[in-house]
Amino acid sequence: MMTSSRDKRGNVSQHRRLLVTAMIAGFCMPACSSSTTGGNGGSGGNGTGGAGTGGAASGGTTGAGGTSAKGGTTGSGGSSGTGGTMSAGGSATSGGTVGAGGSMGAGGTTAKGGSTAAGGNSAPGGSTGMGGAGTGGSSGSGIDGGATPAGKSAGCGTTPTLTSSQYNNGTTIPITVNGSQRRYILNVPTNYDNNKPYKFILAVHELNGNDKEMYNQKYYGLLPLSNDTVIFAAPNGVNGSTPCSGTGSGDGGCGWPSGNNNMQLMDAVVKQVTDNFCVDMNHIYATGWSYGASMSYEIGCERPLGGPTATATWGVRAVANYSVAQMSGSCKPSTSNPVAYYLSHGTHDSVLGYSGGVALAQNWSNADGCTWQTPTSVTSGAHVCTKMQGCKAGYPVEFCSFNGDHTPFPDSGNESNSWGPQEVWTFFSQF
Repeated sequence: MMTSSRDKRGNVSQHRRLLVTAMIAGFCMPACSSSTTGGNGGSGGNGTGGAGTGGAASGGTTGAGGTSAKGGTTGSGGSSGTGGTMSAGGSATSGGTVGAGGSMGAGGTTAKGGSTAAGGNSAPGGSTGMGGAGTGGSSGSGIDGGATPAGKSAGCGTTPTLTSSQYNNGTTIPITVNGSQRRYILNVPTNYDNNKPYKFILAVHELNGNDKEMYNQKYYGLLPLSNDTVIFAAPNGVNGSTPCSGTGSGDGGCGWPSGNNNMQLMDAVVKQVTDNFCVDMNHIYATGWSYGASMSYEIGCERPLGGPTATATWGVRAVANYSVAQMSGSCKPSTSNPVAYYLSHGTHDSVLGYSGGVALAQNWSNADGCTWQTPTSVTSGAHVCTKMQGCKAGYPVEFCSFNGDHTPFPDSGNESNSWGPQEVWTFFSQF
């Protein structure tokens, strides 16, 4: 982590100590079991020591799929950590690294109406073209180039019960989740039309971050790029078992540990927003850095668009992660309900190791039916992006390698002049 990055409360060593502590605490969402793919410590302070079949974690070093497979052989994409191993079901003993990196190229997007984009454009720094993802079909804004009409939310055509003083100004909105009062911050297009379904992005903060920071960062720099076409929400985490309540930008110890109804918070936020505002239910996205990347990775696993669930009626169309490690547990991307996936990771990430991010990208590549190829690692210049070939139509997987440390804003460390936000916006915009 660079001192110029947004995880700016403390230096890299302090961040790593906090990360390891959170990793040892462990994390498993309700849908997880303890018998499949060993996960890792979440980025920037996730629970880790993933319980896999003999999975080695080393404080959060493995990618999804665990590092040790049956009999101790290397699991799919798993990378060994840098400090201690764990037995099956064990917890990590020392801090390892795992992450995800960089940004994506603009090529191979699905044109509305289902036309196939010609070839894949090279990303800045040179990326592997992927070809268009369209599948034909009628015009519209649904999945796979418009074959599915936009699914309007309950808030379409209605007057919001949330007042205008509660959004677009950094005000926190209280929301009750299983008897606990949580909160989030909301931004709605200034020209909001209750008959027009809008895209919706959940921005999930890192360890020591909070919803206020997401608002100040303009939701990882995506708000100014959205041109009043997207609704944004930033859910707020917990510190241990206590909902975070900091009033400044950032909150020490605030993250996404297990046993705190964090996925249920996401469900509640999505329901309140979609009940109040007109949202295109086919175009909800999740994004996050570090611990926030781990949480949004879980959202992609547990809430894929169209996926069966007894507790929610929504799902994400795409996920964008920056420097990610999997939380402990076995949540795996769905093969039957794919989610488009973008990942950026610095080759010199000192908090979450680069190889772990590559391993997690492979998980999504496999789930989305892509032909896996090891992403090109940047050797000169700022970054290079690799697009997987042969993915299911409309569900690309892209990995961007950049020459840098632990940051959601590659190269510069801040949203104002990093190429990262534009690459993520381009990725989301193709759907």
